[in-house]
Amino acid sequence: MTISVAGGAAACVMYYGVILRCTRVFLLVALFLVDFTAVRAQGHTDEWSRVPAAEWITIKPESVGYSSARLDALKVWLKTQPTTAMLVVVHGEVIFEYGDIARPSKVASVRKSVLSMLYGNYVQSGKIDLNKTVVDLGLDDKQSFLEVEKHATLEQLLTARSGIYLPNGSYGQDEVTPKRGSEYPGTRFFYNNWDFNAAGTAFEKLTGRNIYDALETDLVKPLGLQDFQRSLQKKIPVNVSVHPEYVMSFSTRDMARLGLLMERYGNWNGKQVIPADWCGWTTSLITPFDEINPTGLRVRGQMDRWGYGMLWWVWDAPVFPGRVYNGPLQGAYSAMGTGGQFITVLPQTDMVIAHKVDIDSNPKAQMSPVDYDAVLAMVIASKCPGNCK
Repeated sequence: MTISVAGGAAACVMYYGVILRCTRVFLLVALFLVDFTAVRAQGHTDEWSRVPAAEWITIKPESVGYSSARLDALKVWLKTQPTTAMLVVVHGEVIFEYGDIARPSKVASVRKSVLSMLYGNYVQSGKIDLNKTVVDLGLDDKQSFLEVEKHATLEQLLTARSGIYLPNGSYGQDEVTPKRGSEYPGTRFFYNNWDFNAAGTAFEKLTGRNIYDALETDLVKPLGLQDFQRSLQKKIPVNVSVHPEYVMSFSTRDMARLGLLMERYGNWNGKQVIPADWCGWTTSLITPFDEINPTGLRVRGQMDRWGYGMLWWVWDAPVFPGRVYNGPLQGAYSAMGTGGQFITVLPQTDMVIAHKVDIDSNPKAQMSPVDYDAVLAMVIASKCPGNCK
């Protein structure tokens, strides 16, 4: 897979024939891949490319520089939360496990990040053209598109910047959605399930495949997901839209495999399951924290600073600041779902965190963002300050 810059003075980025508007994205992807190559060159090839076989291997945290005592304190904290399972993976091996990690349940909006993963191969092959508009794709809904909405592209759907504010039936979203026609496509981020559900419809139209068929062949089988149940993957009709919600259910340990695939830039045991540059591009910052809407998703008084990429939440901080002021969240990205579903990837430490709240058993269960911030902070702080003893 190649990315090239063309166009003379008016330089633009070409991605498999698709012209990207933002040169910054190309530069970030290039830096991602250069940095990953550099890490391998520093003698970390084995551990920084390691993935599990049929079963996860559990190791003593101290063997990779983490404190068992501090992680035990995390278990005490999790008992006060609705957490049903959690897994922490470092260098492809488990250092922390909590709850029933084999039980699959609904992952809510984590499905969107998984859909992003599925898109990669089809963009590479040319089956999917991200420049196609919603009209080109035949994504007409129960309410006709306004003239301005017809210009929205598939890329803008995947980045939640379509400017299409049709009702999507999601509790709490329709009430705060802007007035239709108030924004030109591409000018404003607004987290809106219409974009995401329509992106699922577009995937099936362009590939000629059912999402769940693609999920099985493109991710489940290559990664050896241990607990995948096809019967749990069901589309839910939306009464105000023709575009259904494509529900996905995974176990916590299978969520960790998905996160590790992204951390490995799409490579699994020597096989390129997802194009590497697609992994880098989709997890690059497109919408910074200060531009996230609705505003309830960017509360300055809280500790998190998540912006948005392409169906992934991306930490809003310089990714490659050099050797000064380097932090564990630089380059981090996360899949997030209602109730407390998280796949968080920390490339600086080669760590993947999978966290699950079983909202199938209790639809009202909810881990707040502040509580997950605390979990994330405790995991990061479990690093031994010196040599582990």
